[in-house]
Amino acid sequence: MTKKISGATLHRYPIYLKALRKIKKDGKEKIMSNELAKYVNIKSTTIRRDFSLIGTLGKQGYGYNVNDLIDIFSKELGGEYNEKIILIGCGNFGKTILNYNHWSDVVGEIVCAFDKFPEKVTNVSIPVYDIKDIKEQYRKKNIFIKGDVTDNDLKNVKGVVDVVKHADELEVKIEDISYVDDVFKKVKNKQIFKFVVEEPSLNEIFVDKVGESYEK
Repeated sequence: MTKKISGATLHRYPIYLKALRKIKKDGKEKIMSNELAKYVNIKSTTIRRDFSLIGTLGKQGYGYNVNDLIDIFSKELGGEYNEKIILIGCGNFGKTILNYNHWSDVVGEIVCAFDKFPEKVTNVSIPVYDIKDIKEQYRKKNIFIKGDVTDNDLKNVKGVVDVVKHADELEVKIEDISYVDDVFKKVKNKQIFKFVVEEPSLNEIFVDKVGESYEK
């Protein structure tokens, strides 16, 4: 990115990308900012300003090349940006994002959402859970083991995603709770002082879903 870009602007990038992929699917090769504005319900002046922060993307009187914009926003957002998405917060901005979830042409698919007041979120096509239940809905678990066992003993056990060595114990990350028995069977004949299954931290969930920590 050539200039410092605000969080509000970055939040609009997925909306632009999803619209541009739909526009490409509809057969259009170029688009003007006022045309794109109708797709995304964002003012054309805001669109032009957002685009100018990345560089000189269009030509006056011609508009923007749709394929070029798709490539640029895909890179800005990271890769293909087609992963399953969990939406945190269903306020005004969250509801705007949900309005575009029915477009199958991508930028990821929102599969569920969490909100402080889920009962107030209506007329949506995905389940909305209480933010307090986010850890329960996240399937991956951590097992903390202390005893006569090494990381190599556990890395190839079914369901184990990773094994992290700490000072005096191992943290075994598993796909979901159903694999606890597989891990236990592997260590039950060893001298074990601790075998505890815990929920991952909110920060760990955030890192797994978006690729970076919210703890600075």
